[in-house]
Amino acid sequence: MIGAARALAVAARHAEVPIFLITTEHSRDRSTWTLSMLDDDQGYLFPGEPGTAVVQELDAEGMTRIEKTRDSAWFGTDLLLRLRNLGVGRVVMAGVSTHACIAQTARDAYANNVRAMIVTDAVADERQDHKEMVLEQLVRDRQAELATVEEAIGRWAPTPS
Repeated sequence: MIGAARALAVAARHAEVPIFLITTEHSRDRSTWTLSMLDDDQGYLFPGEPGTAVVQELDAEGMTRIEKTRDSAWFGTDLLLRLRNLGVGRVVMAGVSTHACIAQTARDAYANNVRAMIVTDAVADERQDHKEMVLEQLVRDRQAELATVEEAIGRWAPTPS
């Protein structure tokens, strides 16, 4: 998955496609905790912890980083404003976890009239059955399209004259 995400990033840079690095962090003061975190009295993904670090293999150089506190990259962030300012009408998605963060971000893209493409070999989940189920549902509900890394990169390549 990391290799696929890295290939997407390299191709996006080459094609001058904006890259957003969406990460999740929570405050220790409980102000950003989800209901389940509050119910369990157990926080996680605190700034500076290993689980919030960007994997070195990705090479985040030049990526615009947006912090989120919920599954969706749209919730409580300025992602929509940034995409509108750049004239972006489609997001290409890679990352984890497919059944939660990827799925909710794709659904909210649809709700914001932004098309979502999920790169199937650049997303992962702790449970493969969750991943497959949610991807099928997103396609069936016409909230996202699926593509491989090769197919996604092919869309950025200039067409021969």
